[in-house]
Order: sequence, then structure tokens, then C-alpha cells
Amino acid sequence: MRERRRGVLISFEGVEGAGKTTQLGLLATRLQGAGKRVVSTREPGGTELGERIRLLLLQSSGVAISPWAELFLYLASRAQLLQEVIRPALREGWVVLVDRYLDATVAYQGYGRGLDIRMVQELNRSVAADALPDLTLLLDLEPEAGLDRISAPCRDRLEAEEMAFHRRVREGYLRLSREYPERIKVISAKRPVQEVAAEIWQHLEPLLSCPGMGKASSA
Repeated sequence: MRERRRGVLISFEGVEGAGKTTQLGLLATRLQGAGKRVVSTREPGGTELGERIRLLLLQSSGVAISPWAELFLYLASRAQLLQEVIRPALREGWVVLVDRYLDATVAYQGYGRGLDIRMVQELNRSVAADALPDLTLLLDLEPEAGLDRISAPCRDRLEAEEMAFHRRVREGYLRLSREYPERIKVISAKRPVQEVAAEIWQHLEPLLSCPGMGKASSA
């Protein structure tokens, strides 16, 4: 029998430079201040194996990675993260915040790389069917504006992709938001950091009202 899930899973998505990591950190701090137990993690990464995969995927080493190889590396990192971090935290009733998750794979490897969208979604479900996000916060920004926030010498392998790739990724995210409007909330990332944080909190309030959210279960 599948173990009862007691925690809440919130994913942060968006193009490069949209401010996901900053907003995740602000939300984690606010939730902890409200007495919630919070785990913050990221994809790829979040585990020893995942961080090694992250280096393979993001370092500009000159090694060509095929779209399918890239996809399965992301899935491998996710499988390990689910086993070591996400599932245990959800079982214990924690709030899990993840910087990129399932939708990133569809946006980047599906829309960005041109892999079959339904196949990517099926692979996502095969790995994480029991750990789908309760809420996804999509920080939306034009790719040009996001990349302007990242100095060229500091860009990783994906950030250094051509602009057409980043435009396809953004469009993929927006299509997903139209397909899953109840879960994916689109937030303009053009505004000051605190304004974005305030809107994120508004989207979170319905989840905060759930009994026991982010607290240990007595069961």
C-alpha cells in the first residue's frame, strides 16, 4: 500500500535569470518564520549523485550531449532526489520547495530540444507519479531580460544556448500554464523582488490554510 502523503510540494519554474532561487529562499525563510518545517532543494542536484550529474549537464566543458542523453540525466537526478529527499520529507509532513522540477523537463527537453512532449510527460510520470507538485510558481520573464541578469562569462551550458532555444522554453512553460491553470500560477518576474514575493505568498495562502500543512502528523 502506498504511504499516505502528508507534506506539500511546491515547485519554482521559469527561464534563466527569472529569480527562482531568490524567491525560493525568501519563501523558505517566511515559512520557517511561520513555524513550518521546510526542505529546499534543486534540480538537477540536491543529492551527492544529483550534484555530480549537475556538473555534467551544466558545465561548459565542450562535450556534446544529445537531447535524449540530456533528458535521461535529468531523470536520473530526479529519481535520486525523490528517493533521498522529496518522498521522505513529504511522508513526514514537511513543505518541500524545489528549484525546477517536472515542468522544466517538458519546457527544456520537450519544447526547447524538440523531443516528443507526450513521451517526456510519460517519463516524468513514471519517475514521479506519487510526487506531483501541489503548486507550481512560474516566474515569467522575456528570455532576453533574464539573460541580461547573467553576465556572459558566468553562463552555464544551458544559459549559453541560442536565444531561439530560450524563447521555445518560455513558450513551453506558458503552454503548460494554460494546460494546468489550477496548479501553475504565472507570476510576472519583471517587478521588484518584494512585489514578486508578495504575490507568491498570496498563491500559497490556500495551501497554508490546510490543517497540518508543514507540521508533523500525530498518526
